[in-house]
Amino acid sequence: MSSKRYSKIVCNLLAPIFSLVSFSSAAISAISSMASGLNFRLILSTFKSPKLVLLQTNETQSKQTLTFWIFHRFGDIGGEFGGSHTLFGLDNASDIRIGFDYGITDAFTIGVGRSRFNESYDLQGKLRLLRQRNEGTPVALTVFAQSSWITRRENVDNEFQDEADRISHFLQLIVARKFSPSLSLMLNPGYLIRSQAVDIQDQESFFVLGMGGRLKLTKRLSLIADYTIVNGLDRPDDLETEYFNPLGIGLEIETGGHVFSLNFQNAPYITENNFIPYTQKSWSDGGVRFGFSISRNFYLGTKKAKATDW
Repeated sequence: MSSKRYSKIVCNLLAPIFSLVSFSSAAISAISSMASGLNFRLILSTFKSPKLVLLQTNETQSKQTLTFWIFHRFGDIGGEFGGSHTLFGLDNASDIRIGFDYGITDAFTIGVGRSRFNESYDLQGKLRLLRQRNEGTPVALTVFAQSSWITRRENVDNEFQDEADRISHFLQLIVARKFSPSLSLMLNPGYLIRSQAVDIQDQESFFVLGMGGRLKLTKRLSLIADYTIVNGLDRPDDLETEYFNPLGIGLEIETGGHVFSLNFQNAPYITENNFIPYTQKSWSDGGVRFGFSISRNFYLGTKKAKATDW
């Protein structure tokens, strides 16, 4: 690959991140000006992890914190491709992602990862615009941007006529609220941007609406769930290929510097650029699968005193 072509790919991947920083800098200045006269207590730890089951939460990494991520999605539990002959999907892996997130500041996180599906690399940025307070600010606002680059070989000739056809982007606003120490909910409107669609009748780009929540069961154990409305919202619901809305349910376990998530979902893929447009499995026909995520934080800066949870 020529240096000129490589530079073009890098610029395409970085474009949403630069736009995110530019937009958010102006938004933060405006919000800071409005909030300068307020002196209310911040509501911390709306969620315990930057990731729920499938969706992003409003949480960002702490400044100078490096987080190592491992995500895994197994095969179908039931249906045509599941059952006992695949040990209910444990013999197969539909997707695996390994990635790193780093906190540039307490409010701005960048991340990079590589997924098995489509041999894709992703670059992402998340910036916190507003934090919930006990009075005056009822919700927390965070913006998220992700770019994904498909690197596998073409399945058919001229599948990707231009290198830009391999790149997709996803932008999302995350509106979250912690209602009590045990219950947090969020609403995630987003927009997927891509150069081409697999189904000729499908839209290249469209709006989606995600929602999710966390219910604390014990000090270390929480029930988590999220759902993304894709079909019937902005995307046509009469496509040749049948797609389903992604739904994930799981348990989140906190153990010091580790956060484990054991979950079930009908989405075979992990990143937003993949599971939002390509979920062809249904909970009703055995297409649900087991998955997990593990994260480990490494504090590269000076440790600060731990804040109270509520």
